[in-house]
Amino acid sequence: MALRLLAVLVALVIVWSVPQLARWRDDRWFRLWVGRLADISGPGKVAVVLLVPVIACVIVAGILRSLPFFDLGWLVFAIAVLVYALGPREIETDIDAVLRARDTLRRDEAVAALRHDDAPLGWFAPVLVEAAFYGALRRRFGVLLWFFLLGPAGALGYRLAQTLARDAAMGLDTATRASARRLADALDWIPAHLMVFAMALVSDFDAVMGAWKQWHRTSGSPRSRLEPDFLGAVARAGVDADVEAGDGYVQDVSDPIAELEDARRVIRRVLIVWLAVVAVIVLAAWFA
Repeated sequence: MALRLLAVLVALVIVWSVPQLARWRDDRWFRLWVGRLADISGPGKVAVVLLVPVIACVIVAGILRSLPFFDLGWLVFAIAVLVYALGPREIETDIDAVLRARDTLRRDEAVAALRHDDAPLGWFAPVLVEAAFYGALRRRFGVLLWFFLLGPAGALGYRLAQTLARDAAMGLDTATRASARRLADALDWIPAHLMVFAMALVSDFDAVMGAWKQWHRTSGSPRSRLEPDFLGAVARAGVDADVEAGDGYVQDVSDPIAELEDARRVIRRVLIVWLAVVAVIVLAAWFA
């Protein structure tokens, strides 16, 4: 776990320091691979499309882990996979683009880059806050969780599953798209819950947990269905509570700028909580 934490810290420093790396995150190879399997569809296609690159990643990581030099080869490979899997852009970069837009045209372009699915975003505080947190989930926290649990293969598999399910340019048939979406939602379920629990620590605990419980009581979604849809409602409640409490320069929860600024702060605090928890686990393992 210590090596994984080190890989995450180095990868985060790299993507924050060199935002131009977003251009390197090219998924054309994955699109070509998906296109080669046009003769199959449904869950079988999703399994083949994802398992082949994931297994290849496992093999490379295993070979590098068996080499000498204190796992240096594995660490470099893990950092490279993380840098590729995070993003495609840092969520703070897109939020800052919205906050610093000089005119309506640039603002609308920045808002379009912030969206987490194909649905357009309007200039309304609630939908922008939701988009920010879903973007943080799928660009960062989902990648990090599955990397901590499964190593480079987990990070790559998560990124490819999200791309397959949520990128309309993939041109999937209905059955394959539905299967891919179910898998992507299931992979989001655990990190979304961990984000909620971290938000409860760094934001208004009662507002966050109350919104989480309220969503599960009223959504009508069966508990057996693994979906991250509760995250939007929880994020809105936590950010609204912060803004109303004066965590910023205004207390207007209908102000998109104020809400996005607080969302940015909460997302960064959640990351700090995650890294702190992993660091504690690593220290506990050393002293056990």
